[in-house]
Amino acid sequence: MPGAARLVTPTRILVVGAGGREHALAWKLAGEPGVNEIVVAPGSGAMATEDRVRVLPGLDSLDPEAIVAAARNASAELVVIGPEAPLAAGVVDALERAGIAAFGPTAAAARLETSKAFCHEVAEAAGVPMARARAFRGGEGAAALAWIRELARSGAGAVLKADGLAAGKGVIVTESLEQALQLAPSFLAGRAPDLPALVIEERLAGREASVIAICDGGRAIALPAARDHKRLCDGDLGPNTGGMGAYSPLPDLDEAATERILATVHRPILAEMARRGTPFRGFLYAGLILTADGPTLLECNVRLGDPEAQVMLPRVATALGPLLLAAARGILPADTPALVPSLPGATVGIVLAAKGYPGDPRRGDPIAGLPEAEEAGTLVFHAGTVRRPGGGFGTNGGRVLAVVGRGASLADARAAAERGAGVISWDGQQRRHDIASDLPEPALAVAGSGRPR
Repeated sequence: MPGAARLVTPTRILVVGAGGREHALAWKLAGEPGVNEIVVAPGSGAMATEDRVRVLPGLDSLDPEAIVAAARNASAELVVIGPEAPLAAGVVDALERAGIAAFGPTAAAARLETSKAFCHEVAEAAGVPMARARAFRGGEGAAALAWIRELARSGAGAVLKADGLAAGKGVIVTESLEQALQLAPSFLAGRAPDLPALVIEERLAGREASVIAICDGGRAIALPAARDHKRLCDGDLGPNTGGMGAYSPLPDLDEAATERILATVHRPILAEMARRGTPFRGFLYAGLILTADGPTLLECNVRLGDPEAQVMLPRVATALGPLLLAAARGILPADTPALVPSLPGATVGIVLAAKGYPGDPRRGDPIAGLPEAEEAGTLVFHAGTVRRPGGGFGTNGGRVLAVVGRGASLADARAAAERGAGVISWDGQQRRHDIASDLPEPALAVAGSGRPR
C-alpha cells in the first residue's frame, strides 16, 4: 500500500485484555511478518495456544502501573489496549508518561465512550448528525419524562442510554411510550445531581452499521465495515446483549460510502477533539444507523467492537502492527489510503453464549466440539473460557465463543459459520441461527428501509 515503506513493524507487542476481541487481535498480529512475540495481559488459556503468543495470567488490566511494568518486562515496542475499561482507567496515560508507544486514547479522549452526553456534545460541535437527544442528571426525573412525552408527540419513540460504561448492554430501545415512562426513572435512581446519568434519544429507523477507523489524532483509515446483532434471540427479539454475531462486508455500505463516513463523522470528531486539547489516537468506532436521510451517528466507542473485531480482522489484507504503531506515534503517512486493504470474500461470526446470559451466566460447563469446529475450517475466538484440569475448555463468561466462517460470499461465509457453530455444544448454550440471513439490498439508498431499531 502507498506509504507502507515508511511504516515500521513492531516486533514485540503487548495486547491488553482477555476477551474474544483480544484473541482476534493477538491471532492477527502474531501472524504478521516481522513479529516475534505477542504478549497478552491477562489473556486466556486459549490465546496461549496460538503460535508466538504468550499470556500473563492474573495481571490486572485496570492497574496502569502493572501494565507499564509488563510492557517493560516484555520489551514491547507497542501496547494495544483492547477493552474500554483500561482506557477509562488511564492505562494509556501511564504508558505515555513512561515513554512507551500505546495505541488507544487517553482517559480524557476516552470520554467519547465513557460519557454518551459528552459524545453528543462533541458531535454537535463537530457538525456530525446524531439523533435528537437530551441528557439528564440524578434528580431530573420529571424533566426526563417530559422529554419522552415530547418525543412521542412528534411521532418518535425513545431510546434510553445509561451515561457511562455498560459493556454494550446499557441501552434500551423502548417499544412504547408506556415502557419508556416506566423504565426511565430506574436510570436516574441514586445517581448524583451533578453528572449526566441518562441520555434519551429519538428512535430512528434503519439498519445499523459499524465503521471503525485507525486514528492518529488527525488522520483516520477505516477497517472493513461490519454489522452486529445485539438482541439475544432470532428475529431481533429478547434483551440487548454485547452482540450475538456479526458479518462483513455490508451490501448496503460500499467502500465509497465508507469513505464519505470518514469525511463526515470520523475526521470532524478528530478535529474537534484536537481543538479541545485531547487528541484522539486509537480505534474510533462509529456506531451508525443508515436512515432514509443518510447515515446518522448513534454512538462512539473508543476501541474495536466485539464481535465486530472477530469478523473484521480476518478480512484485513495488510499488516496491522505497523499501522497501529504509526498511529500511536501520531505519524500515519499522509498518503495512506482511506481504507485498510481488505481480502475478497466475506466473514460471518456467530456468538455462542452461556446459560443465563445476559444476566447471571452459568460457568463451568464443559465445551464439546472445539477440535471439530477448527477442523471444519472455521476460526474460533474465545471470549469466556477456561482450561479444564483434565483437558479441553469450559465456559467462564457470558459470551463464550465467536465462531467465524469465511467464504466467497456472505451466504458461503454464513454456511461455514453455521457448520462450525453446529458442532460445538455445552449444557444451556444460547445462540442465534439468523446471523446474516436477512441481508439488505446492495445500495445505500435503500438502507433506511429496514425494520426500526
